[in-house]
Amino acid sequence: MSDLIKVGMADLKLCTAPNGITTLGLGSCVGVAIRDTVNKVGGLAHVMLPDSTAIRNNSNIAKFADTGVAELVRQMEAAGARRTRMVAKIAGGAKMFQFQNDNALMQVGDRNVAAVKKKLKELGIKLLAEDTGLNFGRTVEFFPETGEFVIKAVGKPVKSI
Repeated sequence: MSDLIKVGMADLKLCTAPNGITTLGLGSCVGVAIRDTVNKVGGLAHVMLPDSTAIRNNSNIAKFADTGVAELVRQMEAAGARRTRMVAKIAGGAKMFQFQNDNALMQVGDRNVAAVKKKLKELGIKLLAEDTGLNFGRTVEFFPETGEFVIKAVGKPVKSI
């Protein structure tokens, strides 16, 4: 029987088949799921903010798109994954409050999505699918064995990308 590993906010974890990995409460945060398509090593990062350089004295590298995605890839490589075989899927990045439309600085969801995409591109990891934006939170489950990324949201049908 497989386990479903839980990833907290501003956290990241690795997972191997047949296990899955999940994170709850992706509002403006972005869930970044990456897997090696051959050895089925995968990981999930729950990114809260786009840029670590904007915050001083912060030791939580998983919290930021720029450092969290890079660390997830580093850990996957240490576990035997190869970057040339890695692919990614992302979800989250919502505008959770109406007033966010008025202030570009407050559009954290959009900025998180853009920062994650930028870092994936820098690392040479292809983004296969995304479920981002809009105005609702998401919970995700990722299965590195198949690459299935399940997105759940209150009042919405379950979606798999």
